[in-house]
Amino acid sequence: MSQISEHTTALHQLSARELHAAYAAKEISPVDVANSVIQRVQEREPVLNAMYQFDPVDVLSQARESEQRWASGTELGPLDGVPATVKENIARKGIPMPSGTALSNPKIPTQNSPVTDRILEAGAILVGSTTMPDWGMLSSGVSSLHGVSRSAWNPEWTTGGSSAGAGSAAAAGYGPLHVGTDIGGSIRLPGGWQGLATLKPSAGLIPLDVPYIGRAAGPMGRTVDDIALFMSVLGQPDIRDYTARAYPDMEWRSKLGSVQGMKIGLQLKANAGAAVDPEVLSAVQSVAEVFAQDGAIVEELPPFIDQGMLDRLDCFWRTRSWADYRDLHESEQAKVLDYIVRWCEGGAKFDGADTIRNFGAIDQMQKATIAATSGYDLIISPVSPMAAFPAEQPMPVVDPDATMCHIAFTAPYNMSGQPAATVNCGFTAEGKPIGVQLAGAVGTDDAVLRAANWYEAARPHSATPQWSALD
Repeated sequence: MSQISEHTTALHQLSARELHAAYAAKEISPVDVANSVIQRVQEREPVLNAMYQFDPVDVLSQARESEQRWASGTELGPLDGVPATVKENIARKGIPMPSGTALSNPKIPTQNSPVTDRILEAGAILVGSTTMPDWGMLSSGVSSLHGVSRSAWNPEWTTGGSSAGAGSAAAAGYGPLHVGTDIGGSIRLPGGWQGLATLKPSAGLIPLDVPYIGRAAGPMGRTVDDIALFMSVLGQPDIRDYTARAYPDMEWRSKLGSVQGMKIGLQLKANAGAAVDPEVLSAVQSVAEVFAQDGAIVEELPPFIDQGMLDRLDCFWRTRSWADYRDLHESEQAKVLDYIVRWCEGGAKFDGADTIRNFGAIDQMQKATIAATSGYDLIISPVSPMAAFPAEQPMPVVDPDATMCHIAFTAPYNMSGQPAATVNCGFTAEGKPIGVQLAGAVGTDDAVLRAANWYEAARPHSATPQWSALD
C-alpha cells in the first residue's frame, strides 16, 4: 500500500521508514519533503525557537542531490533524503558552536563530528542545528543566546533540556530524525516531556569527538522504529572517540513478538531528588502492568543511589563549569545567563580534596547502578519525577543553589554507561506528556529498543501521542 495514500499525512510528518519506501516507489521526491519541512520550520519557528542554524537554500541543495541519486539508482541507503537535525554542540565544519551562550567568538570547528559525518555519508538531509541552554547545564530551553525555546505541545511548557531544540523539532515535525546529547538526562528529559522516543546509548556506541565521562549522543524522534533505524547509521566506530569500546553488531531491525519470561525491575523511588508526582507514578506503574500482562516477570527494584551521590555529582559539575566561567573576561562573564552564574559560583568553594571527593560520586553511582540492575533484562522507571514546567523557568526548581532534583532516575545510567530509552506512556490531566525510561545492561541497546518498540505497539491509545493534533 502507498506510504502516502490519499495524502492523509503531510510530508513533513512521515516517518523515516515511510519516506524511504515512498522514495523507492517513486511516489515522492526528497525535494518535495524538503519543501514541506522548510515550510513547517518557517511556520512554527516564530513560537518554538528550536533552530539555531537553518538555511533553506542549503536544505534544498541537499535534497536535489538526493533526488538525483534516487533517480539514478545510486541512493546511499535507507536515510537518503530523510531530514535530520543535530544539536548545536555537535560539530559541523564551519558552523559556530556557541553551546547556548551569548559569548563572543564561539568555536568554529574545522571538521565535522563523527555524528555529522555519519548523517551526511548516509545521504540524509541535514536541516540544521538545534538550540540548547547555556553550556547544556539546564533542563530547559532557556538560553542567554537564543532566549526561550518552547514545547511543540504548548508554548507555555518547557522543551526540556539540554537537547531543547531537538525535542521541539522532533515533536513539531521538522523531519523524523534528530540527535541530542546527554550527560545526566539531556536526551531523555526533553523526550519524556515532549512525548518522544529517544535513546541514551551505551557509552561510546555513538562516537564523539569530545568525549568525557557520562556524555553521550543519541537519537530522538516520534517512533522507536525510526530511532532504531537511525542507530544503524550513528552507532559505527570512529577513531576520534578515544574512549569508545568495541561492541558486537546489533540487530536494529528485529522485533519482539512477546515479552513473556522477561525479567523486569520496576523502580518507582530514586531515594534522591524530588518525590515522583502521582500522575507520573500511575503512568509508569501502568507500563509495568502492560509488560506483566504479556508474561513478563516484574519485580520491585529498590533505590540504589542516595542523595549524597546526587549532591556530590551536582557539586562536581558546578566546579567544572566554574572553571570555564572563571577564565572568561569580565565583559564575557556578564553575557552568561544569571541562573548559570549563580549555579556555577557554588563550585568555587570546593578545594582540590573536595573536588576529588565530588568526582568520586561518578564511580559510586556507576558501581551502585550496575550492581542493582544486573540480573534484569530491563529496568522500568520514570524519566523524571515531574511533568513539564513553565517554559521561562530554567529548572524544575527555581533555586540555583538547590541540587538538580529531577535527574535521579536518569543520571545513574550516564555514569554506568548503560543504555536508557524513553517512550511516551501517558498524559497528565493538563495534557502534558509523561515518559517512561527503559534501561538495560551495557551493550544491549538493540534489546532495549526492541522492548521499547514492543511497548510502543502494546500501550493503550490514551498513552499514544496524537501528532496530528500539533498541526
